[in-house]
Amino acid sequence: MYEQIAKNKRLSYLLIAGTAALLLLMGFAIGYATGFGYFGVIFAAAIALVMGLSSYYRGDRMVLAASRARRVSHDDEPQLYNVVEEMAIASGNPMPAVYVIPDSAPNAFATGRNPEHSSIAVTQGLMDKLNREELQGVIGHEMSHVRNYDILYATLVGILVGTIVLMADFFLRWSFWTGGGRRGRGGGSSSGGYFQIIMLVVALVMAILAPLAARAVQLAISRKREYLADASAVELTRNPLGLASALEKIANDQDVLESANRATAHLYIANPVKKFEKRARSMFSSHPPIQMRIQTLRAMAGAPPASPA
Repeated sequence: MYEQIAKNKRLSYLLIAGTAALLLLMGFAIGYATGFGYFGVIFAAAIALVMGLSSYYRGDRMVLAASRARRVSHDDEPQLYNVVEEMAIASGNPMPAVYVIPDSAPNAFATGRNPEHSSIAVTQGLMDKLNREELQGVIGHEMSHVRNYDILYATLVGILVGTIVLMADFFLRWSFWTGGGRRGRGGGSSSGGYFQIIMLVVALVMAILAPLAARAVQLAISRKREYLADASAVELTRNPLGLASALEKIANDQDVLESANRATAHLYIANPVKKFEKRARSMFSSHPPIQMRIQTLRAMAGAPPASPA
């Protein structure tokens, strides 16, 4: 498992670097297509920096506020708080802040920029519908995200993907209203004009394809880290069947998690958007198939595969 952890970390760094390079290349193409040259790269980097600093220091608060989560103490939710304490001790992490989301759909997520500034949020439905062993498996999974710095990786990739989408949307709107910027700034030589036309075509293609490529990178990172967090949770709890049973209950539950959206869906332990929902049609899955995760966990315990629901 530790070899897989190291491999996934290397791949994550590579994917983040690739997304950053795609962002700068897109800024370069848009800059030359609009007649601003290298200013496009500077503009792209500046947007990413501003969004990055904002998300790094306040992103967790924004996610928790959007999820309508409220912070709880030991007196409010003693069992939940005790389980989080147990997993914090097992992982060697500081005790994270504990939040409850007032929703009947069972689910959970972790957020923050590092183990010292982390939070774990669970829905009311998770506490109501899971027993202690299952709850321990879910908290172990989320604590693993904290320990493995997945919460930071998710923030960084989310910033880069968001910046690419923002720039693509800006350029496509600019192209529509200006007719594609047919006139270069200040005229210029014919060779310069041809280069600008070429860059305009490149920028238009990238504006359409780059957000899809960036989103694919984000999904690749999210899916691999879900498998890793499952394995790490088993290391903490020594009970793969607890997490497997929790995932089964989450997968079979029909309640809709109203507070989840496209921006926060990748944070949850299981995809919060059910297949029967209308909004599922416009979203890519940020999680690996939950049945594959369940079968992997059962195999760790030497248990037979779960029967189809």
